[in-house]
Amino acid sequence: MATTADISRGMILKLDGSLYSVVEFGQNKTARAAAKVWAKLKGVDNGRSIEHTWNSGDNVYPVRVERKDYQYLYKDDSGYTFMDTETFEQVTVGENFVDAPQFLKEGQEVSVLFNTETEQPMSVELPDKIVVLVTYSEPGLKGDTATRTLKPATVETGATVNVPLFVNEGELIRINTKTGEYVERVK
Repeated sequence: MATTADISRGMILKLDGSLYSVVEFGQNKTARAAAKVWAKLKGVDNGRSIEHTWNSGDNVYPVRVERKDYQYLYKDDSGYTFMDTETFEQVTVGENFVDAPQFLKEGQEVSVLFNTETEQPMSVELPDKIVVLVTYSEPGLKGDTATRTLKPATVETGATVNVPLFVNEGELIRINTKTGEYVERVK
């Protein structure tokens, strides 16, 4: 058991029977009332985002989480299948447990978070930035570079990303998986 002083970003808490990841937290202090601790929470098992407030010093119930490196294998009707790179054990999870499923490609390394109490996978996190191949992109208009104009491009995973006009078909680009935005062209 822990108190509100132990809350940190990324911590998994059990609240009202559901698991939530702490996205952001802070403290509100007024002259007359006791301090309050607030947190923005993202549901690990239900996908909901909520805000919650505790009195300073209240008990919170963190869940011990283990992070393991897995490799993405394939997707079928039962979900996404990943393999442990050390033991070759496979685990299948639903699409709602994967952070950015549109950017998954076969053989990609990911982190799978396991609840140590139940040994069940809680979520799958992709690396912050990945390199993908542009498979389709309209040619940019020559001379239209005065503003940061973007055009849609389809990448090898099938996702559509807005890229600058100078990015062409067949080039490698780096994408931020958290926001889905273009970062840079890779040589």
